[in-house]
Amino acid sequence: MQRIPAVADASSAPAGSTVRRASVTFKVRRRALSPRRQTLLEGWLQRWGLDENGPPLDWQDVFGTTSAVVLDVGFGHGESTVNMAAADPATSIVGIEIHTPGVATLLDAVDRQGLGNVRVVHGDALPFLDRIPPGTLHGVRIYFPDPWPKPRQHHRRIVHPDVIDVLVDRLEVDGTIHLATDVDAYAMAMQRVCGAEPRLTGGVIDRPIERPLTRFEQRGLIEGRHPVDMLYRRTH
Repeated sequence: MQRIPAVADASSAPAGSTVRRASVTFKVRRRALSPRRQTLLEGWLQRWGLDENGPPLDWQDVFGTTSAVVLDVGFGHGESTVNMAAADPATSIVGIEIHTPGVATLLDAVDRQGLGNVRVVHGDALPFLDRIPPGTLHGVRIYFPDPWPKPRQHHRRIVHPDVIDVLVDRLEVDGTIHLATDVDAYAMAMQRVCGAEPRLTGGVIDRPIERPLTRFEQRGLIEGRHPVDMLYRRTH
């Protein structure tokens, strides 16, 4: 079901690069919601949701404003998404997450707080990228993605040349990609991937104060892991 208006004439929307993989970038974890929670989730998605697949989107139709749009990939339980959306209502945020309990938790907060600058995709980020016209994102946030630590799993990482190419294609010039991980090997890999993309410039930065501390990050700090933030900007 298409919940949000798309580009009126999808055939006239500019085409962008796509990414196709035989394997997904996330681990499938099964956890059903209670019947009541499932009913609430369906209602929230009708109000705040975007479908994973469909024609290209027109952000002004989606949000009713020409504000900058940021893509929040793999938001977990949504703490950072909610906090950053509340702190910056002038920025529109599209959050994407595959795991149902996290989607429900975020949508619950969005609905209770009336965060009209947030839309949520319950699905896989890669096919949804086909719905984003090139050059229309102000930023992309990917915080603590699955590191897929084994060498045979590296091709499943979200921060990989095939995905970064498509994300940069969706960014406006001077738009940014903000990455964070507490796995040192993945941080180095992220820097190699983004450093090899000729349209990007940037690297490791100090942890921005506007990025909230989530439960996942706090647990990593207790266990002795230290986050690395990276910011890259599209130059052309």
